[in-house]
Amino acid sequence: MDHSLPLTLTVNGTRVTSRVEPRTHLIDFLRDTAGLTGSHIGCEHGVCGACTVRVDGLIVRGCLTLAVQCEGKTVDTIEGLSDSGELAELQQAFHERNALQCGYCTPGMLVAALDLVKSEPDASRERIREHLSGNYCRCTGYQAIVDAIETVLAMRRTTAKAAGARP
Repeated sequence: MDHSLPLTLTVNGTRVTSRVEPRTHLIDFLRDTAGLTGSHIGCEHGVCGACTVRVDGLIVRGCLTLAVQCEGKTVDTIEGLSDSGELAELQQAFHERNALQCGYCTPGMLVAALDLVKSEPDASRERIREHLSGNYCRCTGYQAIVDAIETVLAMRRTTAKAAGARP
């Protein structure tokens, strides 16, 4: 017996309609049905942050969110945020600061970092570390990641100050 449910949501600006099993996690829907494999599956318990995506502007763990919970919502993945240019400063800073090695955590780390950069323009190094505490990286030791985010925050503050506005 088919227990699938209809699902319509907007993914990276494109309306997507499909049928999904009620227990399908958002990350599985994005990877397997929508073909967006940039967000990774790590622990499948919401601990590592590899599956971090944005739903209606808030970051969520794709492995803990059911696809059907996103009915009518807007989902932004690493692909959409990158293609839109929204991540350009962070991507450049991560590259310049060598804030990635194997790259497995990088999509989730960038989505979480973007959330912080947008919501807390005056974040300290301590606050950056706290905000990223739900995103695990086994390669870089976090120093370079924090440096990259701090660089972007400082750039934005300088730009805003020169323009006479808040970042």
